[in-house]
Amino acid sequence: MVDEATFRAMALAFLGAEELPHFEKTSFRAQKKIFASYSTQDKRACLKLSEIDQSVFSTHQSGGVYPVPNKWGKQGWTLFELEKLEKEMILDALETAYKEVTKKKTKAKTTKP
Repeated sequence: MVDEATFRAMALAFLGAEELPHFEKTSFRAQKKIFASYSTQDKRACLKLSEIDQSVFSTHQSGGVYPVPNKWGKQGWTLFELEKLEKEMILDALETAYKEVTKKKTKAKTTKP
């Protein structure tokens, strides 16, 4: 189980991570992109994952990880019920989400003969 203070500390440990409000939630951003948010009311986090990573994390036996049930879920946004999950798993998911939003998108360069 991970409480709000622990989740916040883990999310802010990443290089360049910052905490900002996002509607009624707290968001954690890197390079101005949200990689995670936390809802105090629900005691759950929402992380931005790739479709493949979302599928992998969602197979966790606790049932505490699942896609957001709307179009956002189809874009990789995944809910994590923090009271059902171990700290190591949440940290792994946070790192995965952080990498997902900070990866550089490079265009293929071509050289002219």
